[in-house]
Amino acid sequence: MAVRLIYETHSTTVDNETGIATGWLPGELSALGRTQAVELGARRRKVDVVYSSDLRRSVQTAGIAFGDGKEIRLDRRLRECDYGIYNGRPVSEVAALRSRHIDTPWPGGQSYRQVVAETAVFLRDVMGEWQGRTVLVVAHTANLWALRNLLHGTSLEDLVGPFEWQPGWEFELV
Repeated sequence: MAVRLIYETHSTTVDNETGIATGWLPGELSALGRTQAVELGARRRKVDVVYSSDLRRSVQTAGIAFGDGKEIRLDRRLRECDYGIYNGRPVSEVAALRSRHIDTPWPGGQSYRQVVAETAVFLRDVMGEWQGRTVLVVAHTANLWALRNLLHGTSLEDLVGPFEWQPGWEFELV
């Protein structure tokens, strides 16, 4: 039996609104982000379990959306790519360097390929536990790229560009 996996990015943060690439810093939801989290909860009521990155912005999103009794499991394997010394730098600066860090870790951080490896282990564990169920993941841009690389075969080189938000992506794990 397959697992239906729904991926949602964390809601809008203060850093998103001010053009900061948060990376492994905790981040904080903005007023808009809190409203988006409420909308997420209404949109995705029928999931069996919620997994969230353990970074504060994702924890806040999941808590606001599903904190009324839905099981929420925090998982550090769902963290954004660690930009190392570039955590907290302007998005424009980080975006210009992304393609250099597909296989080479950011100084003091990790590579996008390392995020893919963490995601692959996460998916294996989800497959083992949630056959025939619906799993929702609240995480970050790098995690979506990892899912699309692992499940659709899209190259990381083609993925590490501009991010276009939408209300979730759905995948079938078989």
